[in-house]
Amino acid sequence: MNSMAMAELSETLSDFAISTRFDDDALEIMRLSMLDWAAVAIAGQNEPVAQILRDQAQEEGGAPEAGLVGTALRVPARMAAMVNGTISHALDYDDTHFAHIGHPSVAVVPAALATAERVGASGDDVQQAALVGVEASIRVGVWLGRGHYQTGFHQTATAGAFGATLGAGRLLGLDAAQMRSALGLVATRTSGLKSQFGTMGKPFNAGLAASNGVEAAVLTAKGFVSNPSALEAAQGFGPTHHGAGDLTALNGLGQEWLFPTVQHKFHACCHGLHATLEALAECDAPPDAIAKVQISTHPRWMTVCNIAQPTTGLKAKFSYAQVVAMRLLGYDTARLDSFTDALTQDPAVIAMRQKVEVVEDNALSEMQARVDVTLRTGDVVTLSHDLDTPVPLEARTNRIKTKATSLLGASRAEALWDLIDTKAPPRDFAAALVDPA
Repeated sequence: MNSMAMAELSETLSDFAISTRFDDDALEIMRLSMLDWAAVAIAGQNEPVAQILRDQAQEEGGAPEAGLVGTALRVPARMAAMVNGTISHALDYDDTHFAHIGHPSVAVVPAALATAERVGASGDDVQQAALVGVEASIRVGVWLGRGHYQTGFHQTATAGAFGATLGAGRLLGLDAAQMRSALGLVATRTSGLKSQFGTMGKPFNAGLAASNGVEAAVLTAKGFVSNPSALEAAQGFGPTHHGAGDLTALNGLGQEWLFPTVQHKFHACCHGLHATLEALAECDAPPDAIAKVQISTHPRWMTVCNIAQPTTGLKAKFSYAQVVAMRLLGYDTARLDSFTDALTQDPAVIAMRQKVEVVEDNALSEMQARVDVTLRTGDVVTLSHDLDTPVPLEARTNRIKTKATSLLGASRAEALWDLIDTKAPPRDFAAALVDPA
């Protein structure tokens, strides 16, 4: 790739972050994702990783710039982004975009919200900055390519950090040259490994992305200078992290939005399992009638969510065998309290788990699954689902609001939506992430 082509990525992303014209439909999906993000963050506020990071924030102290999920404590924006990003990914119940296999909102929304609180931005400002950031993170993820993800890098953390930087940079008023410098700076901070899946390290990857984005943007605003092409240059982030350097990722940027095809989770587990679970919604065979279940899935999911014998509720969220057994035995996979350590040791679940076989099928996309249920009679019931099947906006809105209500209760879910829909000041929105006294 020649130097002009290499420079195109950072320049184009920077120009997009500053001067893009917004699409009302894309902004509406962003608002829905903000509701979804807030609901899963509040629901995850008592997870052990949440308490650990809040304790760290309290111990370190600092300027009271931004709020934290689950406490009235206010901390520096960088720390707020880290804590809130981690908490909102702790349940692994947040949105996913399959163009690059990443969770855009947990990396970008905490960075945008914390920065908006720091500078006193408007509700409209934070929604636009968040949309810029999530769109950019997806584009960077596509530019990095599947090889980057398959090698072991967590796109939520890597591509997400660049989106978080652009969202925060927009709120800080960075110019084009500063934006490129901020991208260059975060290139040397970005990190996150898939080897953390099934541990507290996975949600922490999202917090790192959000925090790194705020840090890079704030330092740049103060005059910090870095290599403005460190994202794509020789020995830059892409070339040193198995990036494909696919500049088609920029096609249509600013005119066409990829973010609206984001997938929202309606099962409290890894998104790679959702097509299978949606397919099994059509299975009405009683458990004792089932002899075998074969799951056919895209090969990429075999290394992401195919833990054969999970021993904890967290690992259960990355296990085809466990979630299929749960679904067939009548456990609600939309409920957070279904994923417990005890259930992974339940004899009936283990027995059903042993009937599940997972095979890879290159003919399926990452969004598709086929389920062949063999009954004791010898009959085979074949079910399938494609997550790419378009969902009308009204249906998506209703399902997200229903999810928020199930997690928080009707009054709190409605109050959050009202703050988002009326573009309330970011500080008011952040305050709503704290339980009422």
